[in-house]
Parts: sequence; C-alpha cells; structure tokens
Amino acid sequence: MSHASASRRGFLQAAAGAAAAPVLRAEPASPKLPAVRFGEREVTRLIVGTNPFFGYSHFNGLLDKFMREYMTQERRLEVLRRCEEVGINTWQLHYSSQTMADLKLMRAAGGKLNWFLLGEGEMQKNFDLIPEYAKLGPIGIAHHGNRTDERFRERKMDSVKDFCKLVRDAGVLVGVSMHNPDVLDYVEDKGWDVDYYMTCMYRVSRTKEETRAVFGEAPLGEAFFEKDPERMCAKVRQTSKPCLAFKVLGAGRSVASREMVEAAFRFVFSSIKPTDAVIVGMCPKFKDEPLENAEIVRSICRVNS
Repeated sequence: MSHASASRRGFLQAAAGAAAAPVLRAEPASPKLPAVRFGEREVTRLIVGTNPFFGYSHFNGLLDKFMREYMTQERRLEVLRRCEEVGINTWQLHYSSQTMADLKLMRAAGGKLNWFLLGEGEMQKNFDLIPEYAKLGPIGIAHHGNRTDERFRERKMDSVKDFCKLVRDAGVLVGVSMHNPDVLDYVEDKGWDVDYYMTCMYRVSRTKEETRAVFGEAPLGEAFFEKDPERMCAKVRQTSKPCLAFKVLGAGRSVASREMVEAAFRFVFSSIKPTDAVIVGMCPKFKDEPLENAEIVRSICRVNS
C-alpha cells in the first residue's frame, strides 16, 4: 500500500471511526494555491464552501435531496481532505450542530484547514454562541447573507451591527455577508467596524415583488441574472476591505463543461481585487471537482500575477 493510500485511510478511520470505501482517488499533495492575508493567516484564493455538503443546492428540491443523500459525513470529511491535498487551505462553513461536528472530526483526524464561520441558525437567535465558537479558532465570523439582506429590507440593520460588535469582542475577524450590493454601500457609508465582506455574485435574495419591480416579472425560483456578477464586483472593487466572492458558478448553473467553469472563474478573478478570494461548494460525485477547481484557479492566478 502506498503512503498516500495509507494516509487517506488513516484520515477516514480517525474521522469516521471505521475504514471507508474510496470516494476520490488519492494523489500526491499539490503545492498550495496562491494566497491572500486575513489578519495573521494566509488564505488560499480558492476556499471550499459548505452548501452542497448539506443539500443547499439553490437549484431545486431533487438536487437538494441528492446532495443530502450522497454527501454523508464520511464523504464530507473526504472532500475536505481532498481539498487540502490539492492545495486549498481554507473552509467556509455555516453554524449548525452538523458543521461543528464535522469541524471537530476533521481536526481530530489531523486536518489543518483554516475556516471562516457564517453565523446562521441558532447563532442568529442566541448571540452567546458567538464567543463560545470563536474559541475554536475561526479566522472570522460573518453575519449570514440572507439574514443581512432581510434586515436591510426591514431597516433593522442595528441588529446586524450588534452581531458584529459581539464578534469583535470575541477576538476574531468581523465579517458581513450579503447578496444585495446596496448592503455593502450601506455598511461602508456608515463606517462600520468590520474586517471583510462575503459578497454573492447573484442577488438571489430578491423578493418576487422586488424582481417584478425591476424586470416586470418574477422567476419560479431564485433569480440568477447574468449582469448580477458585474453589479456586485463593481462594489467589491470600491471597498478596500477584502471580500470573499461566493456563488461564482451560479450554484451549478455554469458547470456544464470545464470551459464554462474556467470562464466563470476568469471573470470573477479579473473583476475582484488581488486581496480577495472566492468560495466554491463542491460535490464530487461525477468528477474530481477539488482538483479541477484548484488547477483552474492556479492557472488563472499565475497568468494574472
């Protein structure tokens, strides 16, 4: 048995408590991807996201169900291991009992991924959870984008600001996530004490009424409009703070071919700042997505450097 295969089996046994069938083919470790600084840590410009791990496809209920059934805890841990192997050093996850369990198992098995935490679910209701989970060592904690957009729409941004103050007091970097570019303008204009933004390339939080007011009609599901990435990237370039761009592949709408994936990555990296990074969810049932994404980002960043 090769050293790579032995290491892989050891990771899964330590994490899941039993030997597991292969999910991804083991490869020699790749060089780390180009990185940017967040506080005292180096973050690769490609970050693995979490939505596919728990069935948040932003597509339809059938894909949600497939993701939930396929992405068992064993496979989630395997994808994280694979990401680390191909040179990705950071994971972005939302707060839940499942993600926190995965994080602890990943650490117990020797995984060294940095991580950003998105304050969602119970953390939105119980702010006492902020200092508790800050002790586990995330780079930063961000207010969840959907909740941010809702508060902005309701003109209740003080609750978002209160969340940010508690994150600051907890001693980690402070982030605000959003889908609506106007939120970034608002926070910048108000001079909030934040360290970074999470910026969605598509304004999927539009209500049907908001969509009809602009476009004259509403879609059956979430709205993904082709010019949304341009609108958000314009705001990203205007702030000096680092941004984490997400949904860069349109929640799977731009993955029909490697060429489509490359084009989406190329657009985003050419439209954001050199100090920014991207978050991409991965569900490698049909191909080695961590490897392909890492190869594409490494090539684009090398050309742009």
